[in-house]
Amino acid sequence: LSVRRALPTRFKRTVGAWCFVDHMGPFCQADGKAPDIAPHPHMGLQTVTWLLDGELIHRDSLGSEEVIRPGSLNLMTAGSGVVHSEEAIDSYRGRFHGVQLWVALPDHTRSGPAAFEHHSVLPQLELDNLTIEVLVGDFAGGSSPARHDTAHVGIDVAVREGASSIPLEPEYEYAAVVLDGELSIGGEFAVPGNLYYLGSGRTELGFLSYDSSRVLILGGVPFPERILMWWNYVARSREEFDLANSQWLSDDRSRFGPVDSDLPRIAAPVPPWRAQRS
Repeated sequence: LSVRRALPTRFKRTVGAWCFVDHMGPFCQADGKAPDIAPHPHMGLQTVTWLLDGELIHRDSLGSEEVIRPGSLNLMTAGSGVVHSEEAIDSYRGRFHGVQLWVALPDHTRSGPAAFEHHSVLPQLELDNLTIEVLVGDFAGGSSPARHDTAHVGIDVAVREGASSIPLEPEYEYAAVVLDGELSIGGEFAVPGNLYYLGSGRTELGFLSYDSSRVLILGGVPFPERILMWWNYVARSREEFDLANSQWLSDDRSRFGPVDSDLPRIAAPVPPWRAQRS
């Protein structure tokens, strides 16, 4: 599975509460080439899965089983611990393209219970020559039904040829990730494969496109807590990683329950601070 990891980068770790962006594909799904992600654990975060093309089936240790297709949103809150898989549907053949995002949970919910939600209908707005889907948060009068525990927003913007602009919240910091095509964002030429950090203090963001393109805009109030990320976890200390990892490796189902999947569980790597000691 070809992935462009736009966030975190060496120079920017979070944008609001957004702490991870994997741009998956595009590629042609056929025999022997499928986006299977076997069962693995999470803690301290939310996963947000959004497809532009293709199909996946989500299964988790809460008993959830949901097919995700373009236009629908999966949001899983890990809390203190959850396990999930996202697997190809064998009958599907064709283009696969999407993003998986993580949101860092604040202290008051990061140790809470896990939860899952699926939204088949999201707010869609028409501004200038833009079609905008509000994935998470509130934007220009559209409010997503998806849970959000901090002040943050995510929108998918389909840009048609010409100049256009969107309103922004000046107290939010923003970044852009181009999903398809190429265009000018705030006067900067932008293509897939990069994170374009836009900072805060803006009330407006302009686009200029000579063809159709698609861009993900992420924003939020700067995250107030220092987070640590390793493997599939978001935490505040290495000790939290060590405990979670030992429970995952020992198959401690009081924290990381089973998933109804034919794929084998993903084995956790050795943390670098443990490898150094050995």
